[in-house]
Amino acid sequence: MTAEGVTAGGPESGGVRAGMDGGGADGGMEHVRRIARAVLYEGYLLWPYRESSLKNRHRWTIGGVHPEGCGDRSRIRTECLVEADPGATVAVSVRFLHVVARIGASGRGEEAREREVRVPELTLGGGPALARIDIAAGEERAEAEDREAGQERAKAEDREAGLELGAGVLRRWEALRGHVEVRAERLGPRLFRVTAEVVNTTPWPPGGTREETMARTLVSAHVVLHAPDGRFVSQTDPPPDLREHAGTCRNDGLWPVLAGEDLRTVLSAPIILYDQPQIAPESPGDLFDATEIDQLLTLCVLALSDGEREEIRAGDPRAREILDRCAALTQEELMRLSGTWRGRGPAAAGERGGTHG
Repeated sequence: MTAEGVTAGGPESGGVRAGMDGGGADGGMEHVRRIARAVLYEGYLLWPYRESSLKNRHRWTIGGVHPEGCGDRSRIRTECLVEADPGATVAVSVRFLHVVARIGASGRGEEAREREVRVPELTLGGGPALARIDIAAGEERAEAEDREAGQERAKAEDREAGLELGAGVLRRWEALRGHVEVRAERLGPRLFRVTAEVVNTTPWPPGGTREETMARTLVSAHVVLHAPDGRFVSQTDPPPDLREHAGTCRNDGLWPVLAGEDLRTVLSAPIILYDQPQIAPESPGDLFDATEIDQLLTLCVLALSDGEREEIRAGDPRAREILDRCAALTQEELMRLSGTWRGRGPAAAGERGGTHG
């Protein structure tokens, strides 16, 4: 998995941010941010990266928190154990993708914007912390982009739809509503169970299409929890004396893993990971499919026909980045993707939190 950044931690007033910043994040969180962003874009757009391919016409299949009433999951929940003194704090950040419709001379398609909700710091032994998800519907026009396929046909469709975009692109997104609640229950002198729930309360039109539903969905939603003065307990391999408590933790749509060597951070993701997940240093960038081999996907991209490349360039900007990056790889960089060997040693004796790589 490859990519940059989630921001988690630091005192915040709560609320939604578009994108992310690195303000106040210490160097120890950089690894966690890269892992979290790789999870965010897992399955975002799959090879052959053409929007006309069947699997890319049915995108947004991972980690969806859907609007209430549509028949799919509208809330997710994660619970984990943290060892800390009463009065210690836990910072929680929720990140997801917001589907954006793209309309322009090259046709219609879908992209996504990164969104982040930072919850006010939770004080262990105190009351719950709450943050609202409140994103207004909107649109923006952009200048001309690199488009090479189907322009005349798409322009005619735009005219039929009443759009006069010229050479520009119109991007539209629907409103999102919901909330995040974080609370802690004391289980021992220095042991707490932390619960984080994410709920989507966006109104949904009865009988709405899948496209209408996904436009109101928190896509690829995941939670990052950070305890500066505590240590989280592994849910995958809890120590024997905490195994019973770990068994009482309830996770719905998410699975928490230790992220970061100091046990202060948990990533609760919609996909199953091991504790201490790593990003291969050989990987040159996002390919959006961490279950595949970078070398294989890169070679497949390089083997695309001119027509396929034109369609990719006319579509999602992130797919264009893949195309350009693969074409620019040197022979040495390609050889680095052939494979490597890494040893895995046992966890340090007496280390709290379970098994770590």
